[in-house]
Amino acid sequence: MNADSFVREYLSLGLSFDRLEDGFVDAFTGDPALRRAVENAPAPSPGALARRAGELRVELGNTDLPAQRAEFIDVHLRALECSGRKFAGEDIGFVDEVFAYFDVRIEPGDQDEYREAHRKMDDVLAGPGSLAERLAAHRSADVIPADRLQECVDAFSSALRDRVRAEYTLPETEQVNYEVVGDKPWSGFNYYLGDYRSTVAINSDLEQQMANLPHLIAHEAYPGHHTEHCRKEAGLVSRGELEQTLFLVNTPQCLMAEGLADLALKSIVGPGWGLWAQEIYADLGLRFDGEKAERLSAASGQLLGVRQDAALLLHDQHNSQDDVAAYLERWSLTSSKRARQSLKFLSSPLWRAYISTYVEGYKLLGGWLDRGTTVTERTALFGRLLDEPLIPSALRAA
Repeated sequence: MNADSFVREYLSLGLSFDRLEDGFVDAFTGDPALRRAVENAPAPSPGALARRAGELRVELGNTDLPAQRAEFIDVHLRALECSGRKFAGEDIGFVDEVFAYFDVRIEPGDQDEYREAHRKMDDVLAGPGSLAERLAAHRSADVIPADRLQECVDAFSSALRDRVRAEYTLPETEQVNYEVVGDKPWSGFNYYLGDYRSTVAINSDLEQQMANLPHLIAHEAYPGHHTEHCRKEAGLVSRGELEQTLFLVNTPQCLMAEGLADLALKSIVGPGWGLWAQEIYADLGLRFDGEKAERLSAASGQLLGVRQDAALLLHDQHNSQDDVAAYLERWSLTSSKRARQSLKFLSSPLWRAYISTYVEGYKLLGGWLDRGTTVTERTALFGRLLDEPLIPSALRAA
């Protein structure tokens, strides 16, 4: 099978998974006729899709695809094979499931590191009452008034877009539209529409905090998901690498994208982002202690693994939801409401393993970016993440 025919088979297979679970295809900017053909075909069985993924992995060796493209497609076919088996009702261990999806092996975090994070947070938020109480009060005071959210979103989007355009070329026609939605298991979501356009949805069920908003906009738009989609569409897709027109949930592509997006603010603004954000809020007439926010963010960042621990407790060790919620409240110092919101995400059949993309993606890509010892080197490495079809195992090998 020649490369073009093989890639079309891969795209058809991936699109077929959306027939099993709506939302499995996160984005598709390829041939509309192919998507219509898949939608109008007889409903596929999960077992048949799993078998076809395995067959395509074997056939991949007989194509003339370059090595990097072949490696990219291979790990995605492995992920699709696992998804097909899960949809068919096969019992697969959670750790093995995560490996098949995301090309990483996971393990519980270090509670001593969590205790150290609590000590650092205690220093930042010194005062009477328990740390959890002080953190709750701090977060309550940090909430953006609902009637000011849109202008804050617009201000940070504009400021970050200017910074991204100064470092990385973006198409003149690229555009992000923001909308507020509810009843979702996430805080924000990027819907990439193709032709360099995105809609970013922000969850109204969760109060948006001033300290988090710059991270959210950087993550979903500049230089996160929207920027990556635009760069890959302008580069890889325009050069004929049509496998990049398809973005699927529960694949290595997700771990790379979420790791990149979670490192977006750090990469485009860097140290001092708190004071940078403070100036933007001041222009809007809002008070924000940027230095404190940055110190608290650095300390609480050591708690990143807690949510993956919760997934392991729930799906690997089969603890009750009440026990897992209590674990989240204890170590994340979060409210019962937010713990239950996290459980909603962790319990979703489609999203239950997805937390590992954030935890492992941040660690893996962060370590890789830290190879850059100067701002110029780090900027170039981040540019490679935006532009190249890299996979987790390739970064580990590097």
